[in-house]
Amino acid sequence: MKKILVVDDDQTLRETLRNSLEFHDFVVSTAEDGLKAVEEVRQNEFDLVVMDVNMPNMNGIEALKEIKKINSSVIVIILTAYSNINDAVDAVKEGAYNYLEKPIKHDHLASLIKRAIKARSLVETTSFSAPSLSLGEDSDHEFIGESNVMRKVFDVISKLSKVNTPVLIRGESGTGKELVAKAIHYNGPRKDEKFVTINLAAIPDELIESELFGHEKGAFTGAIERKIGKFQFAEGGTLFLDEIGDISPQMQVKLLRVLQEKKFNPVGSNRTINSDVRIIAASHKPFEEMIKDGEFREDLFYRLNVLPVYLPPLRKRKTDIPRLIDHYVDYFNKYHNLSIKGLAEEASNLLCNYSWPGNIRELRNVIEHAFIIESSDVINLSSFPKTVVENADQGEDSSESQVDKINYDEIKTSVLDDSELEPTLLDDYSFGFPAQDKLNFNVAKETFERAFIVNALKAHLGKINQTAIKAHIPKKTLLRKIEKYNINPKDYYNK
Repeated sequence: MKKILVVDDDQTLRETLRNSLEFHDFVVSTAEDGLKAVEEVRQNEFDLVVMDVNMPNMNGIEALKEIKKINSSVIVIILTAYSNINDAVDAVKEGAYNYLEKPIKHDHLASLIKRAIKARSLVETTSFSAPSLSLGEDSDHEFIGESNVMRKVFDVISKLSKVNTPVLIRGESGTGKELVAKAIHYNGPRKDEKFVTINLAAIPDELIESELFGHEKGAFTGAIERKIGKFQFAEGGTLFLDEIGDISPQMQVKLLRVLQEKKFNPVGSNRTINSDVRIIAASHKPFEEMIKDGEFREDLFYRLNVLPVYLPPLRKRKTDIPRLIDHYVDYFNKYHNLSIKGLAEEASNLLCNYSWPGNIRELRNVIEHAFIIESSDVINLSSFPKTVVENADQGEDSSESQVDKINYDEIKTSVLDDSELEPTLLDDYSFGFPAQDKLNFNVAKETFERAFIVNALKAHLGKINQTAIKAHIPKKTLLRKIEKYNINPKDYYNK
């Protein structure tokens, strides 16, 4: 529950606001002047302060400055009479979130507080997670990734979205190469123009040239009318050439010409058409080997591969799996008009340890399969395809982090009884059992849990998803324990 501090020298107003905000499920404390408000913030943690301007000992503006020095993340809303609007404006300049004129409408204040806390939460989430990338207004997908390898991908996308150079996206099937292409397009200068996709592996060789460049009527058997090709259709925008490694050497030559000269000829025509299209290509093929074998032109490869984008397989970014699961649960709940709450603990653990040969595409299909099969409001192991359950890897974690795993089960089995408690273990995890409580199971269990979670958060810089994966704790359980023991993950960011 969010903690609010109400500061006003009017006792009646303080108590009225306390009762009103407690009705909206806030935990409320009060202070009668700015000096006491500063002391309260110094000694306790508050999410938001509601404070009057004119008060004895220390006014609201002075108190605001001191509060921001103590904790800059505390939200402050100023209360003021109409005659003191200038003071309220000054308060906003000093860091106040907003101001309200007296008399206060309680529902309006509660609504403003909720919006302010939500806004701060969004800012904090953005600060410590992957950047938000537009994939177009019609996209049902999100670009999800907080792992170190994905942060590098986001950095490259950010650089590429600002220029018009051709792009080559490489990665296994199902890793999301088209999402990368969309992210580059929709976050760049061509975002208001067309994004056109063509899967070159799905088109017969003899028709690819026509699909790309168009043709004149009668250019070949079956060409009963003139056709505009993808290059002309995407004019001014971006053309995404998926599976470019599958095209013939002859088509590679023609593509190279377009990239170099920015012009092409439709099939059966002498007309030369200028082309202003950005090319983004993708493939899972091993280009270096193909070049050695003469299957792919080296000059075309280097023309595309200016700043390469390598998409890691899902097995190399396992810390992203919990968020991907949450995303697809939300997505399929809306798509199928269902109300699945989430995954059972063993089901979530299995998905986090599976090797995912089909990458994100396979994960999406597995979760949708479970939505169709599951009869309860929680997805269980029995709803997964047999191949996934039978081939789940419960062994070595292959994610990118080099931080040693903290295994809850291994440590838990070491704490057996008083005679077997090892001082080094207790020192390492700071259990600190009081002497009289060493044989009190409940005290020992809670002391251990809190110390374990704190150490796990420290090891993974306060990142919830990574901590859940590495410490083998289901994310929902971790969040519940964090709340139970009043642990603040932000305390361990970048420490």
